[in-house]
Amino acid sequence: MPIHDWTRVSAGTWHAFHLSWISEIQESLNSGLLPPPYYAQAEQIAGPLGPDVLTLQEPDVPENGTPSSNFTGDTPAGVAVATVPPPVRMTTEAEMNDYVWKRRTIVIRHSSGDQIVALLEIVSPGNKSARHAIQSFAEKAVEALYRGYHLLIVDLFPPSARDPQGIHAVIWSQLSDEPFELPAGEPLTLVAYNAGPRKIGYIEPTAVGRELLDMPLFLTPETYINVPLETTYRAAYRGVPRKWREVLEAPPSTC
Repeated sequence: MPIHDWTRVSAGTWHAFHLSWISEIQESLNSGLLPPPYYAQAEQIAGPLGPDVLTLQEPDVPENGTPSSNFTGDTPAGVAVATVPPPVRMTTEAEMNDYVWKRRTIVIRHSSGDQIVALLEIVSPGNKSARHAIQSFAEKAVEALYRGYHLLIVDLFPPSARDPQGIHAVIWSQLSDEPFELPAGEPLTLVAYNAGPRKIGYIEPTAVGRELLDMPLFLTPETYINVPLETTYRAAYRGVPRKWREVLEAPPSTC
């Protein structure tokens, strides 16, 4: 299914689809894609990375040393980066700045005590609605990376005056002085971040009318799983009201 132009519909229509898509991704991950003891759960997290963020978590091991799931030490934990690098077209790398690490504080928490290992965020128009909003989003993303949370960010909205090269360029500008530019004709961004000691971004630019690619979501700096963005997008789209499907599927205006 081609990516739709979501700027054609109301913010409420996108929000409803957004919630459904998050739910579909959660179900897909928890139905066998995630190796034990990991699990995915939609969270209500205050701040720019939210309120509807999908977290990947790993249950704490109790003090008696017995894991809280049927996890075994030899259970495969995703695809090895060294063996199968993520099949994206662009990568960026940045060294950790120790001073930045020391001065930053955690802002993404989970009340259950289970350890968050990764976050998946689908960007909404509100994240780009003002300079403060997009800068706050980028700052929270960087804070998460410095805390060791791997990220997958899906941005199906075109760049604005506040992010002329897309959401990744805004985030990366806080990690590296190396500039990033989107390829011509590919204004939408899928980007996975490896939060290991050396931060690595795996970027797949895309555009309205193309199918979504599966994107990596890291469980450890060495391993990842592929998130089925296309199949879950299709499943969520089935719930969009006919009125709005007709708007989204109408031919582009020639005026």
